[in-house]
Amino acid sequence: MKIERIETFYVPPRWLFVRVEADGAIGWGEASLEGHAEAVDGAFEALRDRFIGHDPLRIEDIWQIGYRGGFYRGGPVMMSALAGLDQALWDLKGKTLNLPVWQMLGGKVRDRVRAYAWIGGDRPDEIGDAARARRDQGFAAIKMNATAELDFLGTPKLFDDVVERVEAAQAEGMDVGLDFHGRVHKAMAKQLAKRLEPLGLLFIEEPLLSENMEGLAQLSQLVSTPIALGERLFSRWDFKPFLASGVVDIIQPDLSHAGGISECRRIAAMAEAYDVAVAPHCPLGPLALAACVQLAGCTPNVVLQEMSLGIHYNVGHDLLSFVTNPEVLTAVDGYLPIPDRPGLGVEIDEQGVRQAHKARHRWRNPIWRYEDGSFAEW
Repeated sequence: MKIERIETFYVPPRWLFVRVEADGAIGWGEASLEGHAEAVDGAFEALRDRFIGHDPLRIEDIWQIGYRGGFYRGGPVMMSALAGLDQALWDLKGKTLNLPVWQMLGGKVRDRVRAYAWIGGDRPDEIGDAARARRDQGFAAIKMNATAELDFLGTPKLFDDVVERVEAAQAEGMDVGLDFHGRVHKAMAKQLAKRLEPLGLLFIEEPLLSENMEGLAQLSQLVSTPIALGERLFSRWDFKPFLASGVVDIIQPDLSHAGGISECRRIAAMAEAYDVAVAPHCPLGPLALAACVQLAGCTPNVVLQEMSLGIHYNVGHDLLSFVTNPEVLTAVDGYLPIPDRPGLGVEIDEQGVRQAHKARHRWRNPIWRYEDGSFAEW
């Protein structure tokens, strides 16, 4: 087989789909890098020059050349482009061999994976309503923002508000993960994490930014609540120091940012050696989620899977609007099934994707500010 065509499509609200065609076989992937679709799309020019005419079944060879062959390597743009290509190649290979990706990677270790969805709200009553709605959808786990206003100085009295919001979600029977977004100064993060410890959270996510390794090390020694991070890391080499230092309990690689299925499989294997769990980051589209579910199907230490159901990034856009078999990505009793269909297991409405691409979305990350007008990390 020879790769004949590599196409990219801007799909609303903020996704970048990848289509690979070889001898009539087609594979789909997702290279979405939120707010930077144009940059990732540009990276595909070099990938096309290298891989048109290449055997699509030699996925590892393509990955190694794509990563190493340009001399400069890593980073969100290049790794997202490589991720989308990698997903599409696994999808194409699976459809060619009539096997799901998990089967080609060693077979199932589970039949379903626990899923969680994001909820929003500033007041406890809003959080309670949102948690109840997720419970009615069958979820038993959610993620929510820790706080909007705890920045570098903050005030400890605001801790009460955070605790009340968490308790409102837990009162609806929800397990709760709390996302700090790396926006809290170390001194405040330590106090808030300690205050939250008795609540039994699933995890605290990015309590500090990943570049603050020293602060994360201090925090990890202070509390027993699992610390999660990794959505802004893009390769096994990025994850290596966090695993070696023992500062993280749950890693969250994004399969559309961190080199695709191939690299995230390796990252997960590294994490397993350190007794670290995997909960892939995925506030993206259906192909990204489908890739995550394939990884969950064959990876022992995957424990949770994020789903982007109606979060503020995707409001007005159905996660499954370009999928013709939506049942394979629909949570049942809080779990996503591991599909048995070939490749990634999803069928894409190609005409719908081509039509949507004509508008070429220009999505940009929203800018958040504190009440004093200063920039807030997101």
